[in-house]
Amino acid sequence: MRHSFAERMLRNGGLILSVGLIGKNPAATRKSRDAQLFCDRIGLHRQDLVEVGKNIGRSKSASLIFLDERLGHLRLPELDRDCLIKFGKERALEGAGPVTVGIDLGYIKTILSHAAAVHGVIVSTEPIDLARIALGRLGLVGKGDERDRRPTQDELDRIISELEGNVRQKIPVGRIVRFAVATAMRQNEIARIEWRDFDPRGRMLVVRDRKDPRKKKGNDQRIPLLDVSGYDACKILEEQAGFQTFAKAGFFHTMDDPSGQHFVVNAEN
Repeated sequence: MRHSFAERMLRNGGLILSVGLIGKNPAATRKSRDAQLFCDRIGLHRQDLVEVGKNIGRSKSASLIFLDERLGHLRLPELDRDCLIKFGKERALEGAGPVTVGIDLGYIKTILSHAAAVHGVIVSTEPIDLARIALGRLGLVGKGDERDRRPTQDELDRIISELEGNVRQKIPVGRIVRFAVATAMRQNEIARIEWRDFDPRGRMLVVRDRKDPRKKKGNDQRIPLLDVSGYDACKILEEQAGFQTFAKAGFFHTMDDPSGQHFVVNAEN
């Protein structure tokens, strides 16, 4: 009876420990036993990835930082169904869409599942699954709306004109926008273009570590630089190459500042 009651109480908190091992988990690693808060588990997840040489992408890193700040102070039993539903509702009120809220829940589950798989922590992810179902019924978690149109040429012209008219702007965002439209490449893919990737004679470009749901590292692809969108991608790179400031590093290696933010601000204006 004593063990059954203890198990039931721990399940309600979202953490399940083996019968007879209340408060102890010999299968867990020492590092995980020291990690009592959710922020500790996030740090453990990061540390494990670094140890095996796996890079954390920019979007995932930003999400982990956000979750650390928002939920990191909580102990694992406090991350129960009610807590996660409340978190999802608050995110929605702040403007996060159904896809973003779903991604947040996905990373929370990843961190806890990682602790179970790598460090032997016996933890239930059922509260996350239940919270996802509840938030889905409320319309706060789900798929994103499919884009039904591209920006018009007039809209692009006005955005680019605003960007290039900013005398304090050091990043060639206007040129980056034109190149993105011409190639449909992602911002981080454009930022990584190097001289060795560009074949001006064959009008080809190597896109390194292209985004893939299964394997991004080493997923290098050769793409043609076409002139079918109103912008000639090959000419844009040749134009960028004329700026000696960028010659040593590569084409768009001044994109330490996220150019996407500049695009959004000017698009809203």
